[in-house]
Amino acid sequence: METENRLKILMAEDSQDDLHFIERVLRKDNLAFVHECVDTLEGFHEALFRFQPDVVLSDHGMPEFNSFEALQICLKDFPDIPFILVTGTVSDEYAISCLKNGVDDYILKANLSRLPTAIRNAVKKRNLEKLKREAEGVIRKRNEELLKVNKELDNFVYSVSHNLRGPLLSVVGLLNVAANTDERQEVDDLHAMMRASISRLNDTLNDIIEYSMNSRNEIVRDYLDWAKLIKKTFSKIEYLHPAESIAKILTLNTIVPFFSDTKRVEVILTNLLMNAVSYRNKNEELVVSIEVSTSEENVTVIIKDNGIGIEKEVLPNIYNMFYRGTEVSQGAGLGLYIVKEIVEKLSGKITITSIPGSGTTVTVIIPNGQMQNESARVAPEVKSHTSTEVTRFQLAENKPKSK
Repeated sequence: METENRLKILMAEDSQDDLHFIERVLRKDNLAFVHECVDTLEGFHEALFRFQPDVVLSDHGMPEFNSFEALQICLKDFPDIPFILVTGTVSDEYAISCLKNGVDDYILKANLSRLPTAIRNAVKKRNLEKLKREAEGVIRKRNEELLKVNKELDNFVYSVSHNLRGPLLSVVGLLNVAANTDERQEVDDLHAMMRASISRLNDTLNDIIEYSMNSRNEIVRDYLDWAKLIKKTFSKIEYLHPAESIAKILTLNTIVPFFSDTKRVEVILTNLLMNAVSYRNKNEELVVSIEVSTSEENVTVIIKDNGIGIEKEVLPNIYNMFYRGTEVSQGAGLGLYIVKEIVEKLSGKITITSIPGSGTTVTVIIPNGQMQNESARVAPEVKSHTSTEVTRFQLAENKPKSK
C-alpha cells in the first residue's frame, strides 16, 4: 500500500519498549499506517505541523511534558485530529475527566487489544463530525442567501410603486393635463416632464436588468482596454444633465495587461461616473480624476470627484438596495448596490471615503483574471501603457441622441 493511503499516526511516547509493543499490536490487526514518535513538547508541536497526522496517541506522563499539554496544543491548532490517551493504570475519575476535556478515547497499556478499533472509530467519528460541520456551513450559507434574496424581494415589491408605477402614473397625469391645453409652451413643458419620468423609469428597468444579469450570467474574462472603456463610459453620461463643463483627469498605469469581465467592469464605471455627475457641486466645475493601475495580481481603480460628498451618517447605508441618501438623488437607489454586487462577483473589494462639501473617493480592486481560452491570453499591442490625460468636455442637453 502506498504511503499516502496509510493512516498517519503521531505517537507521544518516551518508552521504546512500549512503542514497539503498540506497533506490534497495530500491525497484527492489519492496520495500514506510518508513524512518528516524539518525546518532547517542542518535537510534538513541530511534528503536528510537518507530519499532519490522522490521529495522535499520547502517553500521559513523560519527562518533559504530559498528555494534558499535548491535548491543549491539538485542540488549539488541529481540533479535527483524534486524540487517544494510551497510558498505564488510571482511575475512573481521571479517565472521565480526560473524555470531558476532549480526549476521544483512552487505552490502558496493559490491554492494547482494543487500540486498533479505538483508532478506527475515532478517525471515523472525527471525519463524520467534519462532514457534518461542512454540511451545516453550506446550509447556513444558503439560508443566509435565501434571507438576502427575501429581503431584496421585499424591498423590490415595496419600491415598485415608487420607482416603476410612480413614473407611469406621472406620465398618465401629464397626458391628461396636456389633453386639456392648447398652449404650445405648456405642452412642450409637459412633454419635457414626461420624458423625464420615462427616463427615470428606463433607468430603473436598466438597473434591474443589470442586477439580474450579474446574478445569473457566468463571468466572461477577456482583455480589457482601459482607455477605450473609459472613453465609452464618459460618452454615455454626456446626455444626462444640462450643458456643464467637466474636467476629466485620466491616469493609466497599465503596463501589465488586465483580464476580466468587460461588461461588468463597464457597469461599475458607468454607475460610479454617473454618481460623480449627479452629485456634483453646481457652484464649481466638476473635476473627475480616474487612476487605473494594473499588476499581475489585480487592478486598482481610483475615482475622485470634487462634488457635494456624502454625509457621515449616510455612508454605512450607501450599498443598501433602493437606498437614497439625499434629496438630490433622482435614481432608484440601485447604483451602488449593483456596483458592490458586481465587485464581489468578481472577487474584488470596493471602499468609499468622502468629505461632505469636498468630494468623494472610490477605490475598486479587482483580481487580474485568466481568459477562458488561456492560449489566447495575448493583449493587443498598445503604444503607451502609462499616460496622464487631462480633458474638458460639455455635457450635452438632456435630449435623445440623433440617429
